[in-house]
Amino acid sequence: MNNKQVAEFFVEQQVLQPSQAEDVLTEVDLNGKSIAQAMVDGGFVDESGFYQTIADGLGADYVDLSTGEIAPEILRLIPSGLARLHGALPVGISGDSLRVALVDPLDLHAAEDLRFALGKDIQVIVSPAEQIEDRIKQYYGTDTSSMEEILKQLGEAGDLLQLQEGDGAGAVEAEANATPIIRFVDLILYQAIQDRASDIHFEPFENEFKIRYRVDGALYEMSPPPRHLALPVISRVKVMANMNIAERRLPQDGRIQKYIAGRSVDLRASTLPTQFGESLVLRVLDRTIVNLDLGALGMPDYVHDFLLELINRPNGIFIATGPTGSGKTTTLYSCLRQINTIDSKLLTVEEPVEYDLEGIVQVPVNEAIGLTFARVLRSFLRQDPDRIMVGETRDLETAQIAIQASLTGHLVFTTLHTNDAPGAVTRLINMGVEPFLISSTLEAVLGQRLLRSICSHCRTAYQPNEGLLTELEIQRRDIGEKQFYYGKGCDACNHTGYKGRKGIYELLKITDPLRELINERAPTVVLKQKAIELGMVTLRQDGLRSIFAGDTTIEEVLKYT
Repeated sequence: MNNKQVAEFFVEQQVLQPSQAEDVLTEVDLNGKSIAQAMVDGGFVDESGFYQTIADGLGADYVDLSTGEIAPEILRLIPSGLARLHGALPVGISGDSLRVALVDPLDLHAAEDLRFALGKDIQVIVSPAEQIEDRIKQYYGTDTSSMEEILKQLGEAGDLLQLQEGDGAGAVEAEANATPIIRFVDLILYQAIQDRASDIHFEPFENEFKIRYRVDGALYEMSPPPRHLALPVISRVKVMANMNIAERRLPQDGRIQKYIAGRSVDLRASTLPTQFGESLVLRVLDRTIVNLDLGALGMPDYVHDFLLELINRPNGIFIATGPTGSGKTTTLYSCLRQINTIDSKLLTVEEPVEYDLEGIVQVPVNEAIGLTFARVLRSFLRQDPDRIMVGETRDLETAQIAIQASLTGHLVFTTLHTNDAPGAVTRLINMGVEPFLISSTLEAVLGQRLLRSICSHCRTAYQPNEGLLTELEIQRRDIGEKQFYYGKGCDACNHTGYKGRKGIYELLKITDPLRELINERAPTVVLKQKAIELGMVTLRQDGLRSIFAGDTTIEEVLKYT
């Protein structure tokens, strides 16, 4: 259950009033607390009372796990990979049922998955989440041990798991549903979520099967499983994503919604037929690690303050620009969330809808049936909107309707793929949009990039060599007392030196001097020079701000600007 549903559950149980439930949810959103913590801090219930209420509502037992030990023969009934994946701790046997404490006792899917994987009836019991997590760590050890354990099981099942590309769908499905394969895929997903991966790549080659995670924009390879597991593992993911596992010659798309490592995660699956089998990529949309609060995006004050003013304007166009994965959609979502009030109608058209935003009407594009950005946008104008977000402006028709919407009194947010903010104007002109329409509707363009942040645990000061300073185009005498840092590498950051990412920004405000240049079809270089004259801070300059603040390294700034 999501936080809203849990709050509604407590309203049904008459522990909270509807207005108090709203206060609790606001506290969860603003301060990143768990809903249990927010309710305890608000004085509505103590911790044991919180879990006792859930137990009463479910007709389950409440058990305090802080004392007593669990017998080894009981612990062996749930393998370590499954225990960590579902946040499940076996605590005893009652008749024919296994009594299991779940980190999220309200997640019915977890109990169902365990019932299926173990072939046993599951009786859910309720205990404080922290106690369950501590016991799982205490009894089941580290992630690597469970990965080795499952690979050993897969090795023992080696003769069974020798599918060929030509084998029938029935054989493939049976293989994909084999218990070791299910556990192996579940553990891969668990580990990816724990490592905060944004994408998981399954790549079959002639003699090996690679599995890689993208964390903070960089790809890392996990120890490769045997090559013959490629087909059953990829088929297992396709089963989970409701794809056609018999079709291996055409690209397919699917979606998995799963409760992993104590949180609800959305996975978008995409397959691609290659020379040596299907390559599959899972895009991880983890709502709990994306903070859609405009103030939490790490923008310089002048950008943040300007955006707060801009998003309350009655009409105009605001463009976020940058390459794929630079955080454009997150920026626009944060803007929408800021103005998502009861007195304004917000509509978005996206491909696909990445995050569900409460109170906003979101429409996914479907090119296959002719539901394009332009067609949806045309329909939007008959839906009485105040603000509109277009996931991407990729053709003249979409751009023209967006401009029409702006001219008729709507505020339009959209994204473009250009290298910098001034390039967005030239891109629109190249699409065929008349310059006078751009100059009369465009309010601002925000160029952005995401750079990896230095790990706070192993951040170390150093003096860069002359070569790096020359590349940055700064002199040693300009530095003064400023410090440079890098990450040495430690356990907290998997010895990469980086943990998390932060944005750098380039804000182009469309003022009258720039409008004149746009009407004259001035090239990007001229627009950029004029904008810098008028005070625009470039991506490189904002990157220097992040370097001197000790947030990122020279190498990251040189790589992205």
